[in-house]
Amino acid sequence: MEHTTGIVLEIQRMSTEDGPGIRTTVFMKGCPLRCVWCHNPESINPKPQVQWIGVRCIGCKTCVQACPNGALTFDNGIHINRDICKGCGTCVEVCPSTAMELLGKRWDADALVKELLKDAAYFSTSGGGVTISGGESTFQAHFVKRVLLALKSNGIHTALDTCGICNQSTLAMLLPHVDLVLYDIKEADVQKHIEFTGKSNVQVLNNLTFILSFMRDHIFPREVWIRTPLIPGKTAREYNIRAIAQRINELLTIHPRAITRWDLCAFNNLCKDKYVRLGLKWELANTPLLTKEELDHYGAIAKQHCSNPAIVKTSGSTRIEESNENIAKTKKISVCFCNLP
Repeated sequence: MEHTTGIVLEIQRMSTEDGPGIRTTVFMKGCPLRCVWCHNPESINPKPQVQWIGVRCIGCKTCVQACPNGALTFDNGIHINRDICKGCGTCVEVCPSTAMELLGKRWDADALVKELLKDAAYFSTSGGGVTISGGESTFQAHFVKRVLLALKSNGIHTALDTCGICNQSTLAMLLPHVDLVLYDIKEADVQKHIEFTGKSNVQVLNNLTFILSFMRDHIFPREVWIRTPLIPGKTAREYNIRAIAQRINELLTIHPRAITRWDLCAFNNLCKDKYVRLGLKWELANTPLLTKEELDHYGAIAKQHCSNPAIVKTSGSTRIEESNENIAKTKKISVCFCNLP
């Protein structure tokens, strides 16, 4: 039957950041945005991709010989010609050291649900469930619907993580099977949103209005969590936070109890190696993390301008900076050690 299979990037168990309780997050392949800070660049392409993990490689060149498309060469490491690589996974199958890895696997919807239900005990004891993320969760909408429908029929709490770039008809198809919507509002300014993500935010904001209107007339979804990434030099601006707060205030007049959380998510750079393995340059590779003071500052602005400050949360790792006093102490200790007999 049509739409019974989909391309899944990863199944991540024991997640605590993608909704309430302990969750299993399904990362789908394919995304319409090209966010300059993207933490999962391997999820953008809707097709399976191959990557080489150098620290595992033993230099046997078995993958080079096995590639049916001649996409691999060896010169002080494996080089992948992505113009001709089909992502067939032949090199992955023959690699004896797991240095070749396939990003993206085709799953049957029923098989995926069966796999996810293995974690049901964790969900019931923690108030968790399954989150469909990406990439973009609506990119393979009909497959995702089948998975959500089956999960709900088994009493599993479901969450849909979306950037909001999709048709409203797609949302109307998925929302009845979703308990929680995790929704990105990255940037309030239209031109900056285009600059940062490659797309306008007009559809994003219109779709969020649609979701809240839908919730007012339907049982599901039960709540929305807004998520805003705080990217240094990009979205981490006082004006942007104030403008998003104003938008949330307007939305709360549509459905006062719909938005139960607004997460300000601090930038992290743990994905640098992902870009290297995909042969991509990352604009933010040398961008430092926010300090705790900066994160708290943006959180305070959000609470100040949001009509319901209780929904504002901040999360993410921050940069540790040594104070002048600590630096002085370190220098003094170093001198003392040097003078010891």
